Amino acid sequence: MTLFWEIWPAIRLTLALAATTTIILLLLGTPVAWWLARSKSRWTVLVNALVALPLVLPPTVLGFYMLILLGANGPGGWLASLWGARTLAFTFPGLVIGSVFYSLPFVVQPLRNTFASIGPGPLEAAFSLGFDFKKAFVLVVLPLARPGYLTATVLGFSHTVGEFGVVMMIGGNIPGRTKVLSIAIFDYVEQLRWTEAHIVAFGMMVFAFVALALTMGADRHLSRVQPY
Repeated sequence: MTLFWEIWPAIRLTLALAATTTIILLLLGTPVAWWLARSKSRWTVLVNALVALPLVLPPTVLGFYMLILLGANGPGGWLASLWGARTLAFTFPGLVIGSVFYSLPFVVQPLRNTFASIGPGPLEAAFSLGFDFKKAFVLVVLPLARPGYLTATVLGFSHTVGEFGVVMMIGGNIPGRTKVLSIAIFDYVEQLRWTEAHIVAFGMMVFAFVALALTMGADRHLSRVQPY
């Protein structure tokens, strides 16, 4: 119980970061994924590569450039000055911005694949019934895309929970402000507190396994009942 209260600020911060990042990614990722799935533009290849870049780029590289951008001498410094702050680095908003970039492909790609699998038929049928695009998207496309949204939500949330390199570079290790669970494990290892490190690491591993298993099961069920 002592360990729980010691680690609780990091748990709370991690959950807040993952939830905020996932919501933002779903809002931003939906139009991007739709455009990638439906557009015939030659730019889709470059945009798709840009979205997928965090999958192959070392987290410390992305974190380094995000640190520069969010720092006092970058755009983040100018933005922070609007409310009297000096920088977005080493702050929770800075962690959110970095996490959005780092987890972007884990939300956009499942949505893009889902939108592509739906095809033009359902939307054309909705247009023939007099629906405008907004109404057709909400009433036809979104229900059909439920499996994709479920996968995107769980992957985006889980991936953000497990971040280390990016959050370390952008946020450092400030208890209650930027110290998330992955940083807490690193701290315990540095302090040779192996038992605490094992407990927290095992808890995160169980969370990831359960989240993925439940998602795969729910996705399989939704695919069976999907009204294509």
